[in-house]
Amino acid sequence: MLNTLKADFANIFDRDPAARNWLEVLLCYPGLQAIAFHRIAHSLYRMGLPFIPRFISHLARFFTGIEIHPGATIGSGLFIDHGMGVVIGETAVLGDDCLIYQGVTLGGTGKETGKRHPTLGNSVVVGAGAKVLGNIEIGGDVRSGAGSVVLKSVPSHCTVVGVPGRVVYQSGARVNPLDHNKLPDSEARVIRALVERIEALENKLTTLEENRQSERELLSQAAQRLELCDEKAAAFEALLNSAEEVPERAIATAVAEIADHLDLPEKSSPVCEIRDRAITEYLDGAGI
Repeated sequence: MLNTLKADFANIFDRDPAARNWLEVLLCYPGLQAIAFHRIAHSLYRMGLPFIPRFISHLARFFTGIEIHPGATIGSGLFIDHGMGVVIGETAVLGDDCLIYQGVTLGGTGKETGKRHPTLGNSVVVGAGAKVLGNIEIGGDVRSGAGSVVLKSVPSHCTVVGVPGRVVYQSGARVNPLDHNKLPDSEARVIRALVERIEALENKLTTLEENRQSERELLSQAAQRLELCDEKAAAFEALLNSAEEVPERAIATAVAEIADHLDLPEKSSPVCEIRDRAITEYLDGAGI
């Protein structure tokens, strides 16, 4: 247990740039103090000793604001930064070198017995206010964004964001666990894709309105041409009725004039293509 406490102590200097000296860390870091209380309580809990482990856990909660059930299994090198409001349930299991921020809950989802709390792999980062609930497994090197709610198991080397938590893969790119500003915003991507889709639909509506205006102009021209055709037809009928024999050339000329007036320009069909934007990155997440 002493070696584990040394690893917890040393890990603070690696994870927290504000840690300046050992005395400050020892006396002013509630996360380290809560873990030290838990190491003692957990040893007594495993011995089957009643009451005392829970009382030690209660004292730790009173002094640090961090509640860790003595039954929780915690690996070496855990760093609880700030720590106020952190809750770790009885059957929770944490791997080595995990980083937990304030307001995190590693809890259950009901009154079921047995294993009912999450299992975290090594080097997992759980952002401020995140909730990891139920008997699920979080793989190694997983980052959970601040305020996310994780309800399903997450494979290793992934980032989880949103409510419910959705997985965004970052394979091949090693990210500093403290770089919370680099967390992807899957909701913003979906909103951007929907805005682009709306713009495409608006362009299509504009094109359809222009085509409708063109059709109105064509109908107006057609009506004028039909009126002229009626006049030509009436003149042609009068020509036929005015004489017994009408020269074939006159007939051909009259028919050609009527045909010219009925010759309407070809209407171009509307062409509008909408580029579909993929929204699957958001919908394929673990939270769906």
